[in-house]
Amino acid sequence: MYENLLPRFLRYVKTETRSNPKSETTPSTQTQVAFAQTLKKELEEIGMSDVLYNETNGFVIATLPSNVDKEVRSIGFIAHMDTADFNAVDVNPQIIENYDGESTIKLDKEGKFTLNTTDFPNLKNYANQTLITTDGTTLLGADDKSGIAEIMTAMEILIKNPSIKHGTIRVAFGPDEEIGVGADKFDVEQFNVDFAYTMDGGPVGELQYETFNAAQAEVTIQGKNVHPGTAKDTMINALQLAIDFHNQLPQNEVPEKTDGYEGFFHLAQMGGTPEEAQMTYIIRDHDREKFEARKALILKIQEIINQPFDQERVQIDLFDQYYNMGEVIEKDMSIIELAKNAMIELDIEPLIEPVRGGTDGSKISYLGIPTPNIFAGGENMHGRFEFVSLQAMEKATDVIVKIAENNAK
Repeated sequence: MYENLLPRFLRYVKTETRSNPKSETTPSTQTQVAFAQTLKKELEEIGMSDVLYNETNGFVIATLPSNVDKEVRSIGFIAHMDTADFNAVDVNPQIIENYDGESTIKLDKEGKFTLNTTDFPNLKNYANQTLITTDGTTLLGADDKSGIAEIMTAMEILIKNPSIKHGTIRVAFGPDEEIGVGADKFDVEQFNVDFAYTMDGGPVGELQYETFNAAQAEVTIQGKNVHPGTAKDTMINALQLAIDFHNQLPQNEVPEKTDGYEGFFHLAQMGGTPEEAQMTYIIRDHDREKFEARKALILKIQEIINQPFDQERVQIDLFDQYYNMGEVIEKDMSIIELAKNAMIELDIEPLIEPVRGGTDGSKISYLGIPTPNIFAGGENMHGRFEFVSLQAMEKATDVIVKIAENNAK
């Protein structure tokens, strides 16, 4: 039943599809375009209908027609093609069969990089399972090629087993999720489903319908640079103003000191000279009122820093990125119950918790299709220590099939 899952996944991760935040094209890289065309061909080969590549938004979409003679809600399953900002060239996955849950796994031949239970206690959850890891030089790409492999395999299972009844199902594989713009051009009318799920979560059981509200602040500070020997009462050091700006933010409301529903200000980038400095902040909060208050504080600090000067030294480009999809999904929790019950039937404990981030589902939910997030199995995302369990991917595949089946009952 899963015979194609692992070969499919290995083939996907060996294909480089890293997105580029500096690109002005959609998709942001041509490797994603090429991968989309490969997926389009594969969808056709397994027997999906109405397969097409949307050149405007970079999504490959396809349909599995209903095989029941009654009206049931249509479902979408979505995953993203791109990988994160880490080396993704020449991915060389390693397979560790029947991992004992204790041993240290050498990623590179020299053993410079290892997966061990001291640094990664989550390894203990994978005793007697097959792990797919990196070779220590690249990321793996399970985020989100595990999701693509699971959706593709689930569709193949449904096509080969028509006795499993289901309504209309549509799948979509899209670009540029990792750089936050993948769903900006998503065509909800073309996709045309009642609700959807992104297969883009982490460990087995994750079911998420609450995300951060998210904004970004690009701060530019203009100084006045003169020789330090004659600088008194003349120099305005942009770097010092940047420090002053940052020190007025709540020092404990940062990613490394928060969890759960707690929001934060994250200084993601900083640089410059006494003449000019730049800072990039990401602003996050699950609560909309607190989110708005965080943005207001950033602008208030700008006002305070600028006050002593005869011109505006601090300029801020502040813009929203996405919103908490829980505000949409809470209006109809039946789609959460559908996924939750599917997991329970499969002896999977649902882990319903907020996402300390966002997914394509954040934007798609606000575009009109409620889209919570389901586990895809990956751990330690976005770096050389990433791994995924084959059994976790099989369980995610089972959840897709079971959701489709239960939805038709």
